[in-house]
Amino acid sequence: MVEWKGNLDPVEGNGAPGSAEMCIDGLGPGGEVSSKGLGRPIKVNTQGPQLLLGGAVNPSQTQPTHLVQPSLGPLIGDAKNMLAMEKKKQIGIIGAGISGLIACKYMLSKGFDPIVFEARSDVGGVWIKTIETTRLQSPRSLYQFSDFPWPSSVTEDFPTQDQVFDYIQSYAQHFDLIKHIRFNTKVVGIEYEQGLSDKDLEGKWKVVVEENNTLNNSTEVHQVDFVILCVGRFSDVPNIPEFPLNKGPEAFHGKVIHSMDYAAMDYESAANFVKGKQVTVVGFSKSALDIAMECSEANGLRNPCTVLYRTEQWNVPDYLPWGVPLTYLYLNRFSELLVRKPGESFLLSLLATMLSPLRWGFSKFVESHINKKHRLTKYGMVPKHSFVQQISSCLVTTVPEKFYDKVEEGSIILKKSPSFSFCEEGISVDGETTSTTTPLKTDVVILATGFRGDKKLKDIFVSRVFQDYIAGSPNEALPLYR
Repeated sequence: MVEWKGNLDPVEGNGAPGSAEMCIDGLGPGGEVSSKGLGRPIKVNTQGPQLLLGGAVNPSQTQPTHLVQPSLGPLIGDAKNMLAMEKKKQIGIIGAGISGLIACKYMLSKGFDPIVFEARSDVGGVWIKTIETTRLQSPRSLYQFSDFPWPSSVTEDFPTQDQVFDYIQSYAQHFDLIKHIRFNTKVVGIEYEQGLSDKDLEGKWKVVVEENNTLNNSTEVHQVDFVILCVGRFSDVPNIPEFPLNKGPEAFHGKVIHSMDYAAMDYESAANFVKGKQVTVVGFSKSALDIAMECSEANGLRNPCTVLYRTEQWNVPDYLPWGVPLTYLYLNRFSELLVRKPGESFLLSLLATMLSPLRWGFSKFVESHINKKHRLTKYGMVPKHSFVQQISSCLVTTVPEKFYDKVEEGSIILKKSPSFSFCEEGISVDGETTSTTTPLKTDVVILATGFRGDKKLKDIFVSRVFQDYIAGSPNEALPLYR
């Protein structure tokens, strides 16, 4: 089996490039889907159409099990029957990011015939193009394929976007996966078609694709036996805040873009876009911090960049709080016992209660390190929630080097706002703008407000039944270890 260590995608709004996430490494004996990263087999025994969801699993987060969310490895399907099927069943894989490449390689190793549909012109998913200063934010040793180590030429603990992209490309080329990929082919809908008779229970998946490399954007229909979704959660469908009538971007005379649009620009165009302008960045996750740093480098004190945030966050300076690896405290089997989980036994719940002082101690230990390194008390940026709440919500990101130095010198201004709206001159911060105060004047607003991964996944299905399955229940959880 192939194990992936680390997360699959740079993320925004819910994490960042290289946050601690893992991917399913394969299908185990007896119809189990097992993951060395998860440390436990997941039983897949759902009757009906065969669909696997590929993506990233965060070891700090409990996730729904009703139907695994887009970022959680497999789950709708009968994996046992899938592996017992005759050879050369065709597998449709949607997406050629890290999880799509792993799925393709594994299907080939089991004798299946995979076809990968990729909307872009290259492999790598969101690592194809990022903000210029983006780096991996998980240590390199925790972010790699188990059967394909990093090249010796990469010595940095946190490689650059180019280095990560080259690594992923090398993996695809080394295992000869490129020939199985249809580039510039966007999947616009998938639908399950039941067999024609009661005896023909298998059915097929109909995959409708658009060819983006032709003048007419021709449409094709493919039929496959199984579908594996590796579409990623943090791309394509931006999360745009909703505003009251006449208080949205249409009321503003400047420019409003999403961070996705900023990242899509070439580096020179992005630099020119913010150069000499008053920029306001909305959000406080990795993309927001990276963009704010680039703006401060471009404009300095003359046009400081304002970061508008809703909640203070425990963004980490490193993964060694007071010299102790963070993985020793949270990302292991023992740490799973510290957290109460829905549906667990009375004894496990009791054990979590008895260990609660240790959970509190771990959290305070890490918080004190972050507070000291970032001088959060000085800037009024100490969160009201605990670090354990943050890491359990998959919201831990790293802060760019010297970010708070920029705050100290005044080229980055941090401004808290539970909500905001637009006006002609810029932004009206709720609770501040009155007859005696003025709006926050700005030329450009960049919304680093994340993505709608749930909508992206649901929209790919034609059937409302499957759309509702994907939604799942927010109260269900998947333990990462047992």
